[in-house]
Amino acid sequence: MRLGEDDRMCILVIVGAAEDGKKELVAIEQGYRESELSWKNVLLSLRERGLERGPELAVADGALGFWKALEEIFPSSKQQACWVHKTANILDKMPKIKQPEAKKMIHEIYMAENKKDAEKALTKFQSVFEDKYPKAVKSLLRGKHRLLSFYDFPGVHWQHIRTTNPIESTFATVRLRTKRTKGCGSVNATVHIVFKLIKSAEKRWRKLRGYKLLADVIDLNVKFEDGVRKLAA
Repeated sequence: MRLGEDDRMCILVIVGAAEDGKKELVAIEQGYRESELSWKNVLLSLRERGLERGPELAVADGALGFWKALEEIFPSSKQQACWVHKTANILDKMPKIKQPEAKKMIHEIYMAENKKDAEKALTKFQSVFEDKYPKAVKSLLRGKHRLLSFYDFPGVHWQHIRTTNPIESTFATVRLRTKRTKGCGSVNATVHIVFKLIKSAEKRWRKLRGYKLLADVIDLNVKFEDGVRKLAA
């Protein structure tokens, strides 16, 4: 989350879910350009605080620094890219007249009933637009392995893990408040204010749907295929 006019300075935030489905702020630190080193420090701090096994799934926007740090610190964690950010990045590389058609086809990818159909929809998008809009297709395929990871989790969780939307509205409020104050003084003061704002918003966050399935998600003997629970072979 970037704040202020200096786009080099950012606030790195991680939100997790407790066993009762309640979303909680678990980390907030200052960072520099969302770099790999900055994210690495955040993840190492989490590991030192007791997150030894790492998250089953990490959902984030296209920040390359985060993914690189995650692969080093928690290599077993699955990765899911935010489809809202991905969609915006793709459409930004297409003329406005083509954006409605492209948006509909992107929607058909991540709203497909199963991974096989999602992959077919992705291939269709590529075949339709690759010749005229190669940059848009390249944006879609960048980090392709992160696009459909949500299919390996309970179907009831998909709406929570396909995007970073559960916390984006909070970020918008934080940006608005800090912009109105025209800066918060020192970097430490900024982090403190952002922490207070997010903790206040946390009280209004909705619980995860299907939170009783979280125990299965972390059970190594249970797997999910296209959102359906299956016992591991």
